[in-house]
Amino acid sequence: MQLNPSVPLHALDLEILLRLGMAAVLGLLLGLDRELRGHAAGMRTHGIICFSAAMMTVIVLGLYMQLGQGENSRMDPLRIMEGTGAFVGIIAAGLIVTSGVKVHNLTTAVHMWLAAMIGIACGAAQWPLVTVAVLVAVIMLTLLRVIEKRWLEPKDARDRASSDDGSR
Repeated sequence: MQLNPSVPLHALDLEILLRLGMAAVLGLLLGLDRELRGHAAGMRTHGIICFSAAMMTVIVLGLYMQLGQGENSRMDPLRIMEGTGAFVGIIAAGLIVTSGVKVHNLTTAVHMWLAAMIGIACGAAQWPLVTVAVLVAVIMLTLLRVIEKRWLEPKDARDRASSDDGSR
């Protein structure tokens, strides 16, 4: 059996540690919101998904650079996104629950997918993309939650109260 050349342990450098470490830390940060709200997928789940996606990206890019370059190469490192999206989609689909007309855990499910995409971006060292994605995610999950609690939920309660009064 022919294998790729092994990568010596001293090749574990700061670049790999940065890519994987940032993915782990950012995954934990992304999961913090879900954890604080008591949702099914919290810090550990988001951290592992983000770290695993980054690790898979580093592995695929490393193998591509080591083995796949050349005009006869059939390797496509972009397939990692397809595989990661499918895998996280299967996990996230298990979280989504419907109860009558209400859907639960949909935000958590898509948040896991976002964690995987941020992990891929960390693994590929796309730091501007990582920064923007994390900022947008934090804004969407925290700032929009405050807006919903402050303005939208009281309006929904008023609307329900007025429709209840009108039906009597």
